[in-house]
Amino acid sequence: MGFFMDGLDAEAYDRQYSDRELVKRIVSYFRPQLPRMVIVATAVVLTAGVDVLLPIIISRSLDTLQNDPASANLLLITSLITVVASLSWVFNMLRQWLSAEAVGNVVLNLREDAVDAITERDLSFYDTFPSGKIVSRVTSDTAAFAQVVVLTIDLMSRILLVGFLLIYLATVSTKLTLVLVTISPFVMGAALGFRKIARDWVTQSRRVLAEVSNHIQETVSGIGVAKTFRQESTIYDEFLDVNNRSYKINLRTGFTFSSIFPILNVIIGFGTAGLLYVGGKTVLSGSLSAGDWYLFIQGMALFWFPLTSIASFWSQFQLGLAAGERVFAIMDAENKVVQTANHVLDQVRGDIRFEHVDFWYNENETVLKNFSLHIQTGETLALVGHTGSGKSSITKLIARFYEFQGGKILVDGHDIRTLSLTDYRRFLGIVSQTPFLFDGTVMDNIRYGSPEATEQEAERAAQAVGGGDWIKSLPQGLHTAVGERGSSLSMGQRQLVALARVLLQNPSIFILDEATASIDPLTETLIQEGLDTVMDNRTSIVVAHRLSTIKNADRIIVLREGEIIEEGSHEDLLAQGGHYAELYNTYFRHQSLEYIEASGELIA
Repeated sequence: MGFFMDGLDAEAYDRQYSDRELVKRIVSYFRPQLPRMVIVATAVVLTAGVDVLLPIIISRSLDTLQNDPASANLLLITSLITVVASLSWVFNMLRQWLSAEAVGNVVLNLREDAVDAITERDLSFYDTFPSGKIVSRVTSDTAAFAQVVVLTIDLMSRILLVGFLLIYLATVSTKLTLVLVTISPFVMGAALGFRKIARDWVTQSRRVLAEVSNHIQETVSGIGVAKTFRQESTIYDEFLDVNNRSYKINLRTGFTFSSIFPILNVIIGFGTAGLLYVGGKTVLSGSLSAGDWYLFIQGMALFWFPLTSIASFWSQFQLGLAAGERVFAIMDAENKVVQTANHVLDQVRGDIRFEHVDFWYNENETVLKNFSLHIQTGETLALVGHTGSGKSSITKLIARFYEFQGGKILVDGHDIRTLSLTDYRRFLGIVSQTPFLFDGTVMDNIRYGSPEATEQEAERAAQAVGGGDWIKSLPQGLHTAVGERGSSLSMGQRQLVALARVLLQNPSIFILDEATASIDPLTETLIQEGLDTVMDNRTSIVVAHRLSTIKNADRIIVLREGEIIEEGSHEDLLAQGGHYAELYNTYFRHQSLEYIEASGELIA
């Protein structure tokens, strides 16, 4: 068992719902579909009634043919049977058509709610949980959830069929009807006792499916790296391992589900034998007609089938409930970033204060401790320091991507926890270390943050970044397709598109985590010109990797282990000969003009 379950633990946000809670939640999604479901229920009743009527007509026809063949009208009997069978088909088609519409609408709404929920999750949520598993919940789990309703409608139809049939059979022969129903509690008990096992294994089956989905997504996303390091066989072997676990769990699940049917069939066999014996004796004694005996034989088949299918129903029903549970869990996951109010600001000047802020990603990893910092309106602040010093964490807290554990962060004097995040982030322009572009054109990506902007406005923003010379290198200009994640563009071109996107947005606060990738000198010059344009008259916080950005900053903050150990201008900090001077000589000095000229002289 342990081998099967390795790596299939529940996510931290998963929770256990009772069947009652899940059914109540499911019903809430079907409430808007009530008119359709009423018609579906009516069609189910009519279908069940007609399906019961058909064997009754045949039974009575047999009695008529046996007792008074001369009065039997075969044409009328055949026509009546044909009409009743056709009505069954019509009612069943109406039921399936409307139930398919209702289920489709429910899945549509459920997926919309699920996607809405995951877009509302904190950035830390995506740092913690693999995206492939999240995608699996929104796609395959919502589809499996729909099966609950389809199966419930089918089961309801069968139960009604049995109910109508039993009512009629009781009027014909109470003795045979009692034999027929005596065995049903044993069948029902065995089927319902199977429920807990079904839920456990189905849940594991859904988890391993998410694991396979996540592995494939990661493989496709990182295929370039895998090929670079010649690791195709490694990722294939890893997939074989995950896929093998999926196979074993699904096989075990299949065996578990199929094992219930032999048990049910043994129980049903005793019931069938009893019914045949008692019924045969009754017919021989003349207390039961041949037509009624046929009706009971038909009734026996109609009666046992829904009972035996309850086991199948519960396995599939638990599959749907387990899938619904996983979808509802991601919808009910609690955000760590919690706003205490929802104030809307008409304008943001960009005055930012950290007052004794404590922050950690987990309790064993403190990033900022009693941290204080004042960034003035319109100031360009450069953050430098070794990896892990807290540079990026400061920018993420300003963007309110993470929750801090102590102190205050004020924006224009307002506690950042009281602001409407949707409104506040309109005033933020962020360019990450590796700019993300969505599949589409360059124009689409520039207008992404400002969809109301015209193409002319977007083109002016693009022209303002680096003088617009970079646009000429694009095959179709601003209408060039960028490819998946911007793969058709160079890293430098992606940065220029991201800067144009921010410039079009016209934010009050600009946050830049500069890329470290090597780019050609011309593109670097264009990027620097673009940065100068974007940062002009804006509060700018830069996690700096380029000497040119650092030298142009109004103030440089030097961080070490979440503390400010030095601050000042580039020249002042170099003159102090402290940690900044050490960082400069290690990381930045080779970018200086003096160093480049000296290197050229040495080469010459």
